[in-house]
Amino acid sequence: MAKLGLKCLTIALVALLSGTNIYGQDKKIIVAQDGSGDYKTVQEAINAVPDFRNATTVILIKNGNYKEKLNLSASKKMVKLIGENPEKTVLTYDDYAQKKNSFGEAMGTSGSSSFYIYGDGFAAENITFANSSGPVGQAVAVWIASDQAVFKNCRFLGFQDTLYTYGRGSRQYYKNCYIEGTTDFIFGSSTAMFENCILFCKKGGSYLTAASTPDTTKYGYVFKNCKITGDAPENSFALGRPWRPYAKTVFINCELGNMIKPAGWDHWGKESNKQTAYYAEYKNTGPGYKPDKRTDWSQQLSDDEAKTYNITQVFRGWNPVQ
Repeated sequence: MAKLGLKCLTIALVALLSGTNIYGQDKKIIVAQDGSGDYKTVQEAINAVPDFRNATTVILIKNGNYKEKLNLSASKKMVKLIGENPEKTVLTYDDYAQKKNSFGEAMGTSGSSSFYIYGDGFAAENITFANSSGPVGQAVAVWIASDQAVFKNCRFLGFQDTLYTYGRGSRQYYKNCYIEGTTDFIFGSSTAMFENCILFCKKGGSYLTAASTPDTTKYGYVFKNCKITGDAPENSFALGRPWRPYAKTVFINCELGNMIKPAGWDHWGKESNKQTAYYAEYKNTGPGYKPDKRTDWSQQLSDDEAKTYNITQVFRGWNPVQ
């Protein structure tokens, strides 16, 4: 028995030092502002994740308003943030595009983000991501280049440019999330699917999405079973405009509020975008769905075309709901 006990202790120590959990569970780090966890700040917890770890590291974040400008580097892979309550676990900062950096230069849109996420395999649940600078132009809440990223039951708060799906070629999945903003509040080049999400169009806004899908990528933004609502005036929002010529955005079985313009889409003042951008809908509902009044360069999908927008095909074989 003594030898067996010593062997078990040795295994446990090796597992602890290597970051492996011998009970088959993910390694967990706890963040609490009151000092009851492992760290008081989210960035400290992120920094504690071993570089290039080949297992999921869970960071549990207790309720609180964490005002931090966060960065999860590319070496921090398979990191999962879990909040205690999606409305009370808030990660926020207040930079914006025209704000000056330490050299007296404007930060720009990318520099304004509250959270930069590079590490692949990132996941988040029950968290609010916010940019609290207010209606001051471009001000990003989350800038994400991570491939195979998953957000569930999260909130994204801001005004212009709230959610920057930056990653060229990256795949991102959003489920049961709330995303709000004014202009281009979901934008970027990633392939991203949004399922059962609420998209809240705020007063003073004009465009919901601004995809910059590369010409070599088949799928850009795919919205399925989402609800578009808000306090914006009637006929004040377009579903999207092409930030880059080959932008791709599709709404499937979504409920569209009356703030959506009858034309549906905008070509960003460039006629050639009408030939390259791909904008489509399928069996949407609500007062904002007026297929007979849509721009003649947008599409209404057939049943067979709509079937191609399944999760594994959109994500090139990756299935985040398995």
